[in-house]
Amino acid sequence: MSSRRDFLATSSASLAALTLTGCAKAGADGAGGTSAASELPPAIAALTPMTDGVVPISVDERRARLEKARRLMVENKHDALMLAGGTSMEYFTGMRWGNSERLLAVVIPAKGAPFLVTPKFEEERALEQAHMGPLGKEATVYAWEEHENPYEFFAKGLKDRGLSTATIGVEETVKFQFSDGAAHIPQVRTANGTPVTAGCRIFKDAHELALMRHASKVTLIAYEAAYKSLKEGMTQDDFEELVQVAHKRLGYSGSAGVQVGKYSALPHGSATPQVVQEGSILLIDGGCKVEGYSSDISRTFVLGKATQRMKDVFEIEFKAQSAALAAAKPGVPCEAVDAAARQVIVDAGFGPDYKFFSHRVGHGMGMDGHEWPYLVRGNTLPLAPGMVFSDEPGIYIPGEFGIRLEDDMVITENGAELFTPQSESLEKPF
Repeated sequence: MSSRRDFLATSSASLAALTLTGCAKAGADGAGGTSAASELPPAIAALTPMTDGVVPISVDERRARLEKARRLMVENKHDALMLAGGTSMEYFTGMRWGNSERLLAVVIPAKGAPFLVTPKFEEERALEQAHMGPLGKEATVYAWEEHENPYEFFAKGLKDRGLSTATIGVEETVKFQFSDGAAHIPQVRTANGTPVTAGCRIFKDAHELALMRHASKVTLIAYEAAYKSLKEGMTQDDFEELVQVAHKRLGYSGSAGVQVGKYSALPHGSATPQVVQEGSILLIDGGCKVEGYSSDISRTFVLGKATQRMKDVFEIEFKAQSAALAAAKPGVPCEAVDAAARQVIVDAGFGPDYKFFSHRVGHGMGMDGHEWPYLVRGNTLPLAPGMVFSDEPGIYIPGEFGIRLEDDMVITENGAELFTPQSESLEKPF
């Protein structure tokens, strides 16, 4: 095993370069035989790609999503759904499109063929992506030149489908300038499309769950390899590099925010430079994506020996995370899961209410790391099988340290199940 001096000499000077050059090659080639791999800490150099057997979402699966969306449109009295670039567009159509000031929209009628409104110079690229996915060859494009009003073309697409008078459900992340433009089409009314989009996306099927389980497994293995490579004198940036390189060795792009010592008491951390010392507590939070599906895992650990106070707080945290897991069952309101974890923390003296546990216990997950629904007070939506959430209570003591344990869980027919094993202790986190 390399000495601290040897390791720091390579980590500070070489890790950034390895991430951008050698490690990209090493991640593609596997763990063996590259000069880049030989310069890495042994635990990270030993990692090999975990990409075998990973199956992307198929066109037929996306086609079934569109059919469900159409059923929900009818239930919500929407004549069509408007999507712009972002996660929901990819979820339903497979199209990956960034947003700019120019409107590119996919419009999915409750009945009839979908259509695209696109800048003329993007027409071929848009059609290429549309035809590769469930929109297929029947999808038509209404293409506008730079001097033209795209919403006139939007209106024509609706009229051609007998929807001159229509209610359009707008996906929640569509930019205001686009939704406002649609709202000003004569005889068109816009409405919140979330009941349709979230109504589909919050329920994960077996394939989606498999991708999310795999993403969580990848991230936990990357974290463990980085943890085994932790040395006194590293900065938080050094450790973040280790996490990134570990994910890359496993075949994915992943990362984690890292907070050291008293800065771990800030749930999302600080930009202040931080150095790891013997006895330092570290809180890391991040994940990766596998075929578009997210992991989100936090671990808290100590370099060397934890103090008794740290151990005591960890035990409360562990019980709070376990209480949330136990409370999560079909039919139970989302807010009850937050309440179960919060009660453990408050009863242990870290209250009242949000004083030390300053955020909700969890958020929905899927293609986005944060998506509907949320485990938070006031959300009475009943849990149902196929919903996926983070389970992440935290205790943050200003000026001392913070501890957060976060794993991802799926609601099952009988309760809830974590994708990854819970952390055992601050000194044995994996």
